[in-house]
Amino acid sequence: MSWTDAARLSLGTLSVLPAGMPSRVDRTVGGRAMALAPMVGALVGGIAAAVVVLAQLVNPDADLLAAVLGVLVVAGLSGGLHLDGLADFADALGSRRDRETMLRIMKQSDIGPFGVVAIVAVLLLDIAALTACVQAGFGWQAILIGATASRLTLPWACLKSIPAARPDGLGNMVAATVRPITAALATAVVLTACLALSWLTDSGAGRSAGVGAAVLLAVATSLLTSRRARRALGGTTGDVLGATVELALPVALVTLALTV
Repeated sequence: MSWTDAARLSLGTLSVLPAGMPSRVDRTVGGRAMALAPMVGALVGGIAAAVVVLAQLVNPDADLLAAVLGVLVVAGLSGGLHLDGLADFADALGSRRDRETMLRIMKQSDIGPFGVVAIVAVLLLDIAALTACVQAGFGWQAILIGATASRLTLPWACLKSIPAARPDGLGNMVAATVRPITAALATAVVLTACLALSWLTDSGAGRSAGVGAAVLLAVATSLLTSRRARRALGGTTGDVLGATVELALPVALVTLALTV
């Protein structure tokens, strides 16, 4: 039952979609939940992709509107959780204070100027990049790939070599729970699925190269963010995990916008 519990925990933690309560929650289930995170990303991205397609069917010239709706659906179905984590992480790093002070800043409920700038910046990048993809005829595919690839960052951010920064919270439940081979297998599955999507929608080899780059750069974003968190905080937290997702999404979408 642990994989069923993991699926419920992953869906319930990473989205507002109904998931049911897991019967067991521990670090084993937490690690498996993070390994399943790309599946939640695919579900959220699939719903957003459907919204983008619907908007284009209603008005084929409303590229910007379709992109805005797609990005808002992803943010809304995620409950704003990842954006909140990004804001807290940005405020902590922006303070340039000691580790304990930064951790305290991240636990506060308010959002400071660095957090506001971070949220606005990633949303603008998401919308601008998705608009370019829509105009290139790769809109619904881009938001689906971007949402999936951005959640692929979570297994990598929860590698066994990355400890928790504090002894409580979601970060402590999932930190250091995923083996490298598990993260690598998840990446292989996501990469294969995204490349297959690119080919099956008649996108061509050129676009497939861009799709592969988007997925791999999302993973690289996770590794870089985790490294920064370890240096600044001593490990990861739930906010860092959310920030990782939100940073990887524009990286993936911008990569697609520049290559498709």
